[in-house]
Amino acid sequence: MAPSRVPRFPKLKQIGRADRRFFSHARVRRSQYFFLWNFYMGTIDRRTSTNGTVAFRARARLKGCPGQSAVFSSKTDAKRWIAATESAIREGRYFATAEAKRHTLSEMLERYARDVLPTKPRNARNQQQQLTWWKTELGAYRLVDVTPARIAECRDRLLSRPTARGKRRAPATVVRYLAVLSHAFSIAMREWGWVDDNPCRKVSKPREPRGRVRFLDDAELGRLLEACRSSKSALLYPIVIVAIATGMRKGEIMSLRWPQIDFARASITLLETKNGERPEEKNVVLRT
Repeated sequence: MAPSRVPRFPKLKQIGRADRRFFSHARVRRSQYFFLWNFYMGTIDRRTSTNGTVAFRARARLKGCPGQSAVFSSKTDAKRWIAATESAIREGRYFATAEAKRHTLSEMLERYARDVLPTKPRNARNQQQQLTWWKTELGAYRLVDVTPARIAECRDRLLSRPTARGKRRAPATVVRYLAVLSHAFSIAMREWGWVDDNPCRKVSKPREPRGRVRFLDDAELGRLLEACRSSKSALLYPIVIVAIATGMRKGEIMSLRWPQIDFARASITLLETKNGERPEEKNVVLRT
């Protein structure tokens, strides 16, 4: 018994020659044909304007994705665009790239300042100043044009240019500038779908000095406490005593309230720490 021929559908003429041979000679069932057709929807329309100019409108559509279109002066460019666009859509790269071309860095930083900074009250003031600096330097660029090379140039300017006070920024300060920009790109990538990669990951951070670890000897500690007692501020001496006994940071000491102090257990519970730990995870025991 001779195999049944696959019916020729009108839309087959819109497919390339090699694919037309496949659909004509392969033993493909009607349901399989329509399944394949749903994933192969690139079309090109020839248009002639009133002044005789010829243009080719390319359309790329894949199942489950909105259609995309573009106009070209040659049919070859239209075919290349369809192939590249369909490949990017299958790999999940196209729409992120389209969003990156649609939004500028200034728009991203403004949304970050509006939606994300309020959740970080401890650092909101400093990070708002850092975001303003990035908007001044790169705000007019589209997100797709904010490359690691441009960010590296800004990093070098941060290190070399003096501040308004005439001082140069420390490497640790420049690292914080890069950190807030990197976090904004991460949010735009994970939650907003504006970019498909974080360019800050490819930018080297300035090396911070190791610093030194030094402890006061008994004589130095005595002179420090004596100077604190003679200070005009009545709070300086107890603040220094708490700092020596607990190792707490200045901000943690200044925000202490009486309910946080447990005299029976000689401990302090910190309600908010720099690392964002929960209160029950940060108990400071007073050293005697």
